[in-house]
Amino acid sequence: MPELTKRIEPFEAGTTHTPVSAAASADGLKKRTTGKTAVSGPFAGKVAIVTGSESGIGKATARALCVAGAKVVLNGRSKERLIQTEEELRREGLEVVSCLADVTCFEDCERLITNAIATYGQLDILITNASISMRAYFTDMQPEVFRQVLDSNVYGTVYPLKAALPYLIETKGVVTFISSISALNGMPSGSAYCAGKAAVANLAHTLRLELADTGIQIGVVHIGFTQNDPEKRVLDATGQPVPIAHRPPRWQKSQAEVARIILRHIRRRRQRTVISALGRLIVLVHTHLPRLGDWIVLTTIRRLRHFYE
Repeated sequence: MPELTKRIEPFEAGTTHTPVSAAASADGLKKRTTGKTAVSGPFAGKVAIVTGSESGIGKATARALCVAGAKVVLNGRSKERLIQTEEELRREGLEVVSCLADVTCFEDCERLITNAIATYGQLDILITNASISMRAYFTDMQPEVFRQVLDSNVYGTVYPLKAALPYLIETKGVVTFISSISALNGMPSGSAYCAGKAAVANLAHTLRLELADTGIQIGVVHIGFTQNDPEKRVLDATGQPVPIAHRPPRWQKSQAEVARIILRHIRRRRQRTVISALGRLIVLVHTHLPRLGDWIVLTTIRRLRHFYE
């Protein structure tokens, strides 16, 4: 058990393979009063849950939603970071509560949704952001590590939505799956992550068809290279946390920029948004010139190995 804790603690998203303890469940949702509450903006009167919002893009998105008038339920699996984020946003006068929950555990997701409804009485927006990334070649990966990454991306999306669906249908709400440009084309050293993000994109399409008569909107945002928190880590082949692979700063968007794009996607109830010119280029090449796309990737593996390793 100590080894498991060591492996999962540094990651951004809310993923473990054991349920959150009873003690954590008891104090998972902390309600406090604030002196100021945002009452105007395009999301005024809306209630949102953002999974994996204790840090990174999830935190930036939660902040942007609050500034735009929404009430937000924060989520994560690091109690310390979740409390810090909640207190930070409350000091800014934003209305948030937090719920400690593991999004790969369905019982935790049911508790997350139940607590949100008990607090605010409705749910209008669900953003499934929590996930684990990786940095390892498939031939070197331990099977358990592959499963851990895949579970965080797939079940970390399925379980929160499954628990929240009746309430979202009631409000004709918006669901946004956070995917990646990695889902649009294969990326060496990211097999499980690419597979998970591609699954999420296809799930969104399938559910749009299944739920077309409910009034609910299900969309997906493919995020490109984004500035990360300094402490962000991904999994290596053995499941140990390592720094994310090098990305040229000129290719990266800020977390605040990405959050603004996510909010625009939700407000316009879009089906798909691909962030960054690089992401749109990948879509174009992968669709019309797949062999050229493969040649580019294979060439960069030989010449820019640090980009993947």
